[in-house]
Amino acid sequence: MPDKSTKQDGASNKLWGGRFAGGPDAIMERINASIGFDKRMAAQDIAGSKAHAAMLAKQAIITAEDSAAIAGGLDAVADEIASGAFRFKTEHEDIHMNVEARLAELIGAPAGRLHTARSRNDQVATDFRLWTRDALDRLDEGLKALQEALIAQAERHADTILPGFTHLQSAQPVTFGHHLMAYVEMIGRDRGRAADGRRRLNESPLGAAALAGTPFPIDRQATAAALGFDRPTANSLDSVSDRDFAIEYLSTVAICAMHLSRLAEEIVIWTCDQFRFVRLSDGFTTGSSIMPQKRNPDAAELARAKTGRIFGHLIGLLTVMKGLSLTYAKDMQEDKEPVFDADDSISLCVAAMTGMIADMSVNKEAMRRAAENGFPTATDLADWLVRVLDLPFRQAHHVTGRIVRLAEEAGVGLADLPLETVRSVEPKITADVFSVLTVEASVASRMSHGGTAPVRVREAIAEARKRYL
Repeated sequence: MPDKSTKQDGASNKLWGGRFAGGPDAIMERINASIGFDKRMAAQDIAGSKAHAAMLAKQAIITAEDSAAIAGGLDAVADEIASGAFRFKTEHEDIHMNVEARLAELIGAPAGRLHTARSRNDQVATDFRLWTRDALDRLDEGLKALQEALIAQAERHADTILPGFTHLQSAQPVTFGHHLMAYVEMIGRDRGRAADGRRRLNESPLGAAALAGTPFPIDRQATAAALGFDRPTANSLDSVSDRDFAIEYLSTVAICAMHLSRLAEEIVIWTCDQFRFVRLSDGFTTGSSIMPQKRNPDAAELARAKTGRIFGHLIGLLTVMKGLSLTYAKDMQEDKEPVFDADDSISLCVAAMTGMIADMSVNKEAMRRAAENGFPTATDLADWLVRVLDLPFRQAHHVTGRIVRLAEEAGVGLADLPLETVRSVEPKITADVFSVLTVEASVASRMSHGGTAPVRVREAIAEARKRYL
């Protein structure tokens, strides 16, 4: 008695062609099928097929009547998919065959002419480029919204004093607005990488066919223009085997995720009881199953964690591609799931970070108190010694270190030391030195381009609005 798993209705074999007499084994069907994930590309697949059919008719490769029937049938398929009525079938393997099989059911013989002068190889490369292009556009839109949220908070807190850290140790005072604007710049670079990647991928592989081109008199410029590409790809072999655009997408998303993870880590630190710099509402925190007092920044922690997942997808696809000879190999079916999952993850993380930044309330007093810890104006003292007393910086550094030690021993800040104590280290010091030893004075003095002085922060905000928004 034959294994029931090998019995097929013949549909997949008809789509493959007459070369195969028997149906695939159930395990082969499962490992070979991609419809479970590539159905995401349905809209792109239908758009590509409509452009291809229109071009075939224009070039007199198929009749205008067949082209019109194909276009109408594809619109009907698109409507079924949008409404949820479409039945995706594993035996048809992928989105291309699922669409074509349903098209044949709807319009009959003309559907068989759609695949003239193309292959699934150039078809999937085109669909995937179109999908990735759309994903980059969505990413840019989301990142722009995050920048808007950061800039809005930065403007509210252009004067709010925050401890600036190196090695997570108090270093110099900055403003919270200045700190947030650093992330605006990071996200700006992410948007730049997305734009660069989009520009590079915007070439159409359609018409490269299986790998060598086609003898039909097709017009690749026409299909490229119809699909919004800048031009057709230049080499048919490269057209069907290139996945640089997917790798670049994952690289862009990985760098972006790293930036979001850094911001998420800061939110985790800022919200803890030891800092209490900011507070998140109930909308972006969770409680504990046992400790009723807890308010956990889970959204930030999950955004931080998803970074590793996205990094893994980048390394995974690089590994898939690293040993493939030209041109197409079935290995490349493993290109989409990492990109799709990374898109899901980064979209969620960007939305969560945007929400948290817009949602957070700032504890100015806690920030101000923390900014006074750790002698943060020591560099201002050293700079004053250089500027006013004309000491070499290395000598000023040494003098400042001795004064800091005296303050540490006395348990006071630099601004609270008596003038006599300060002059015991350097007799030329005058009372004017105390004018630079407050955190407000320190921040206000950082007037160099890109510095933390509130006036510079407001200038940076205005410039960022012009550049990014």
